[in-house]
Amino acid sequence: MTTIPLQRSGYPVTRLVLGCMGLGGGWNSEPFAADHVKQAREAVEAALDSGINMFDHANIYTWGKAEQVFGQVLKEQPELRERIFIQSKCGIRFAEGDVPGRYDFSEQHIITSAEGILSRLGVDYIDFLLLHRPDPLMDPDEVASAIHQLKASGKVRAFGVSNMSSGQIRLLQASCDEPFIINQLEMSLAKIGWLDTGVHVNQAAATADIFPEGTMEFCRLKNIQLQAWGPLAQGIFSGRSIDDQPESIQATAKLVQHMAEEKSTTPEAIILAWLMKHPAGIQPVIGTVNPARIRACGDAVNVTLSREEWFRLYVSSRGRALP
Repeated sequence: MTTIPLQRSGYPVTRLVLGCMGLGGGWNSEPFAADHVKQAREAVEAALDSGINMFDHANIYTWGKAEQVFGQVLKEQPELRERIFIQSKCGIRFAEGDVPGRYDFSEQHIITSAEGILSRLGVDYIDFLLLHRPDPLMDPDEVASAIHQLKASGKVRAFGVSNMSSGQIRLLQASCDEPFIINQLEMSLAKIGWLDTGVHVNQAAATADIFPEGTMEFCRLKNIQLQAWGPLAQGIFSGRSIDDQPESIQATAKLVQHMAEEKSTTPEAIILAWLMKHPAGIQPVIGTVNPARIRACGDAVNVTLSREEWFRLYVSSRGRALP
């Protein structure tokens, strides 16, 4: 298996990450219940059974309840903390009264957010803290100060970003002594701009690309772990009803199913293996909390796609030939 950037940085994380956005109940102020803790416990157990040791959170997920129920699982099994890696994110703020939803990378908000994350999880530290979405009012020196304090206090081991371009990371890194070692972006067999941006260089089609050019290459050069959020594309290639989807999506779903049958594996494993074959060492963050589907994803690490199979899936998803 490919050694991925986080592993090269000294963190023995697994190729797959369990995204915990679906834990804790609804996105509202209603308290979580015993059933929500049971759901979290079963999801964690399925992840561990599937060889996954890394868990992705954000302080906003189900209004903080995702972290709270995960914390209850850790409270029940305190020995689990030293066996796993916990990642969380901050920087998105919900609307309050006449104040709209916004992004906030101010020093105080980053520190307060990190302390809230620790409190909800019931832990003394988290392994990785990511800045969730770019803040137009970001002051790199403020971010650097917050990161320095969190690192020095032992509350966060390492840092990263989410949904950022290479230019935004470079701007932050110029002020921060602590390296940013993760960039989490939406990447999947359906969201292929990260590939098309590269193959459309010097092509008219490049004008339609919105993925920031050079971001993949920058992260690879700097040993920054690329994580893929939404890697299963909301199930459109692995069983969800897609009668209303474009022909390219329907054809690709059939191709995924065919490959899964050929290789005696699951459609989820084929989809994830396609991402993981990329030489950047992409780390998919699977968003399901369904134990059966988590286990269906687990076999991805055992699936090998040939170069030809990889391109068949890519071109099928594009719905048109490569230039």
